[in-house]
Amino acid sequence: MTSPHEDGGRRPGTPRLLVAVAVAAEAEAVLRGLRDGARPVPLEGPASAGELRRSEHASGTEVDVLVAGVGPVAAAVSVAAVLAAHPYDLVISAGIAGGFAPRAPIGSIVLAEEIVAGDLGAETPEGFRSVAELGFGAVRHLPPAGAVRLAADALDAATGTVLTVSTVTGTAERAAALSARHPHAVAEAMEGHGVAEAAARYGVPVLELRTVSNAVGPRDRGAWRIGEALGALERAFLHLPYRALIEEAQR
Repeated sequence: MTSPHEDGGRRPGTPRLLVAVAVAAEAEAVLRGLRDGARPVPLEGPASAGELRRSEHASGTEVDVLVAGVGPVAAAVSVAAVLAAHPYDLVISAGIAGGFAPRAPIGSIVLAEEIVAGDLGAETPEGFRSVAELGFGAVRHLPPAGAVRLAADALDAATGTVLTVSTVTGTAERAAALSARHPHAVAEAMEGHGVAEAAARYGVPVLELRTVSNAVGPRDRGAWRIGEALGALERAFLHLPYRALIEEAQR
């Protein structure tokens, strides 16, 4: 993992944000939004896996973008390693996702009111039981509600439960089962719970922001709109109220 800076180069008192994405294409979308925000730190070449890239938004917020890898384990390990080395005021798990229709149509932005490990548990004769129900741990993280509302209002985003899954949903049956267990679900992705676990270990508040590329349900790659979702991700990071968001998350 590489870093473009040492903490000694940071200005004291400057708000610090870590954005964790899964893949380089998501990092590039986030960085394009940050560059449009004015006063960017010059960045050379595309972001690569495991790379930490720094930009500076017009609000004076220092923003690092981490390509953390796909899945909750890779995300947790990568984010924990960065948090162990550098101080941050807020972590955002970001990227594209599947949306639960009609609450989150393709191209929309969603913010997690709760980040839930959707398939961490056991199948039983009575149905799925989470590890929390089995008494083995927690499956839910609650982002700071005021920060969620602030970001959602700024981006005209839907809010609700964002599920973290290790296997992407590809059937109508599984989509229906997830919706039944999580009636407020707006999206599913693969990293949020891992990012939230790492942030919690270091006492840093966390948000999850997703843009929708496809509907959760039968797998149909021809219907996916990845470019549209990446464009929405870029716009989201252009318009986020960074300093106010960090201040609200710290309350």
